[in-house]
Amino acid sequence: MELTSDALMNSLLALGSAALVATLWIWPRLARQRPLPVLGRVGLMTVTQVSVLAVMALAVNNSFGFYTTWNDLLSSGGTKLALTSNENHKGGAAPDALLQPTNEGGMETVGDLPKGPPEEVGRVESVRITGKETGLSDQMFVYLPPEYFDPKFALVRFPVLLAIAGYPGTTLNLMKDLPVVQTAAELQRTGRMQPTIVVLSRPTVSASRNTECVDVPGGPLAESWFTRDVPEALRSAYRTSRSAAAWGTFGYSTGGSCAFRLAMRFPNVFGAAGGLHGDFKVVEDQFTGGSLFGGDAALAEQSDLAWRLQNLPVPALSMLVVSTRKEADYPRTVQFVDLAQQVAAANPQFTVESLYLDDGGHNFESWVRELPASLEWMGHHLG
Repeated sequence: MELTSDALMNSLLALGSAALVATLWIWPRLARQRPLPVLGRVGLMTVTQVSVLAVMALAVNNSFGFYTTWNDLLSSGGTKLALTSNENHKGGAAPDALLQPTNEGGMETVGDLPKGPPEEVGRVESVRITGKETGLSDQMFVYLPPEYFDPKFALVRFPVLLAIAGYPGTTLNLMKDLPVVQTAAELQRTGRMQPTIVVLSRPTVSASRNTECVDVPGGPLAESWFTRDVPEALRSAYRTSRSAAAWGTFGYSTGGSCAFRLAMRFPNVFGAAGGLHGDFKVVEDQFTGGSLFGGDAALAEQSDLAWRLQNLPVPALSMLVVSTRKEADYPRTVQFVDLAQQVAAANPQFTVESLYLDDGGHNFESWVRELPASLEWMGHHLG
């Protein structure tokens, strides 16, 4: 049974319930103060407590996505991450291909994906990408629009939108909690977004550590993963555009921070970036496992987007900053947008727009409301 499967959760729930019933039934018979009855009481309590704690741990892990496979949990390296499976549209891949179909389950838990033939509603595929540059490997979802399967578009290369979940979280959050695929499919169906390949990912490329999508000295090379390995693998398997102007990155919370930073630092890879409630400077805390830059102030400065706008050449990039006026970081967001718009006034290759809701916090309720307008904006800014 997979670590994130319902079968494992249900089995542990059944074990805990059985242990509780057994304890209530057998306890009077173990009332004597002798070694065997005492050991029996200890055993019953241990089984009950361990079952309850295991169920709680699984529930937390399934919600936040700290670990997604047994190998992820038990291995010391923890870079082989997986969630779900689906049949790759090419009918298979070579054993050494950078992009492979996955075999685990999970996508079946999403009940509101578009249903029908792929040439009418598109298709969501679950794939594993393994990077040559970093050696990292992770599972992702890829949405292919209906036009991808239309013979009339057989020679067309499609724009790509890389969507990144928040931390902690799983790739499934981008379909179950924030309906990125469902919303993009509807926008494309109604002509408010051009046919686009949407790739769903998560920022955690090393088990349970929040790398903030940067290359950690002596640690996971998350930035190289997103800017080199992932685009290379996608281009090797799908008809994607070769132009950076047709590639965009988008996310919420930590995923939004990643989207801004990746595009700002690598405009030759991503020509547009949109973020819901993202940060503009790397935040180091207990979830980052200490310093992400090894104490190197110059490296940290390079990831400060305000510093980059003031001290480095301005990139050819379109940005969308989305938040609410009730968000705790709203003043810092406005400060960054004001600076960015001043820079953009003198540098027409760089543009920044903002969208603020009057109410709402750092949660899915706000992000769901902000999603349609944000994806529509992204669609208009993918070449």
